[in-house]
Amino acid sequence: MDVPGLVEVASADELSELLGEPTPTAADKVRTSLHDHDKQWLAASPFCLISTSAADGGCDTSPKGDPAGFTHVLDDRTIALPDRPGNRRADGFRNILTNPHVGLLFLIPGRADTLRINGRARILRDAPFFERMTVKGNRPRLALLVDIDEVFYHCPKALLRAGLWKTATWNPDAAPSRAVIAKTLEHRPETLEDLERHYGPRYDESLYT
Repeated sequence: MDVPGLVEVASADELSELLGEPTPTAADKVRTSLHDHDKQWLAASPFCLISTSAADGGCDTSPKGDPAGFTHVLDDRTIALPDRPGNRRADGFRNILTNPHVGLLFLIPGRADTLRINGRARILRDAPFFERMTVKGNRPRLALLVDIDEVFYHCPKALLRAGLWKTATWNPDAAPSRAVIAKTLEHRPETLEDLERHYGPRYDESLYT
């Protein structure tokens, strides 16, 4: 995009000059294995974001959610996350097949800090622990196995600025409904009324089918 007046940052040195150096605490907080505190966080977290990048540079960030504790800790350096029924695009999985590096961000509702894990992933089609990942009769067909390279906590500032957990800031009707988006942008053939019913109160009954 050619926009008059843009001034880009072109080097790491320039970036450091603008932002300054990280504090010793921030620079040294990265670890290579899970602490018991991290395991407690994973046991309480029902949601994470997984970022991937293909060999050609194409990127994806996918949300993953399940009952709290859905992330399976195999040992201090290895975790696994089940896959659930979805739209079958598998953008992140396809990226991992050409570039195994992944970044994960784990949230706990009501907490403003987050847990970050970076590592290398493999896609499993079966493993002895798949049975323990069964939810509402759904045994995952795939799981993501992550060998941990880095683990650390991210400060609360971003979520506090967003007021993410303050219900007074919530305004779910500020954007078009899921049914309207599906009809206008995803070219669904159903009527808008049918889509509103589909994404209505009973939608959660099909989450594991």
